Amino acid sequence: MKMRIPLLPAAALALALACQTLSAAPFAYVPNEESGTISVIDTQSDTVVKTIKAGKKPRGIATGKASSTLYVSDQPNNALLVVDLEQQKVVDSIDLGESPEGVGMSADGQLVAAAVELTNSIALIDTATKKRIANIKVEGKNPEHAVFSPDGKWIYSSAEEATQVDIIDLGQRKEVASVPVGRRPRGIGFLPDSSKAYVACELDSTIYVIDVTKQAVIKSIKGGSFSNGVAVRPDGKRVYISNGKDATVSVIDTSNDEIIATIPVGKRPWNMAVTPDGKKLYVAAGRSNAVSVIDTDTNQKITDVPVGERPWGVVIH
Repeated sequence: MKMRIPLLPAAALALALACQTLSAAPFAYVPNEESGTISVIDTQSDTVVKTIKAGKKPRGIATGKASSTLYVSDQPNNALLVVDLEQQKVVDSIDLGESPEGVGMSADGQLVAAAVELTNSIALIDTATKKRIANIKVEGKNPEHAVFSPDGKWIYSSAEEATQVDIIDLGQRKEVASVPVGRRPRGIGFLPDSSKAYVACELDSTIYVIDVTKQAVIKSIKGGSFSNGVAVRPDGKRVYISNGKDATVSVIDTSNDEIIATIPVGKRPWNMAVTPDGKKLYVAAGRSNAVSVIDTDTNQKITDVPVGERPWGVVIH
C-alpha cells in the first residue's frame, strides 16, 4: 500500500524552506545604516534569505566562530544591539555612550569592543553577562574601529581625527602606546599569528604595515583612492583593502606586502569579510546598496547582491 504524503499549504512550505535555509552556514550579515536593517546573505547561493530589523542606524557588527550571538552598534540610540542568531532577531540592548561605531569580538568570544566616537573611548562588554565592564580612553578623536589581535593581547583603535593607531593592552585595560600612521586611519586587520597589522589611512590612500612586537611601521603601501576597509584571508596570505573613491579592492600578497591585483566592485566600497574557507570576499558597497562578492582564487567579482540602503560592513558566521 502506498503512503500518501500530505502537501503543505504554500505559507507553511515557505516557512519550512526558510527555516531549512537558515540552518545552513555560513551566512554574511550586512548592516544597512539607512534602512535600519541587517541583510542575511546565504554565501552558497549569494542571495538574501532574511532581513532583520535592527534599530535606527546599524553600523559596526561582530560575532565569533563559536558564538550564537551577533553584536551590532546602533548609532542614534547609543546602543549595542544583541541579535540571537537562532531566533534571527534583536533580543537585548546594551548602553555604550554617544555615537558608537565599529565593533569587534575577541578570538575566544568572551569580549566585545565598541568604538564610541563622542567619548573618545573603547567600550568593553562581557559577552557572558551582556554588561559593559570598562570604558578605555584613547588619544584619537572620533574612534571608528576597535580590533582585537588574534592572540588576545591587544586592541588596536583607529579614529577619524587622528594620525596614529592607539594600542590598548587588554590585560591592563588601558592605552599603552600609539603608532604614527597617515591621516584618518580607518580599517585594521591582523595576520592570524598576530605578527603584523594592516591599517588603511583614507586621506593618504595608503596602507601601513605594523610590526606588532616592535609596535612600529615597517612598510607603507600606496593603495587606491581613499583606502579604508581591511579584511584578512584566514590563511594570512592575502589582505584586502577597499578603495572608496576608486570603487575597487586592492589585493596584498603578505609574503612581500605588495599589491598584486585590483578588482572593480560597487560604488563606495567600505568594510568587508572573508568566508571561513577563504574562497569568497564580501564587500559592502555603500552607494550601490549592494554587496560585491569576489572569488579570491581568481581575484574576479562574481556578482553584486542587492541589500538595504547604505550597507556599512559585513560579518560572516
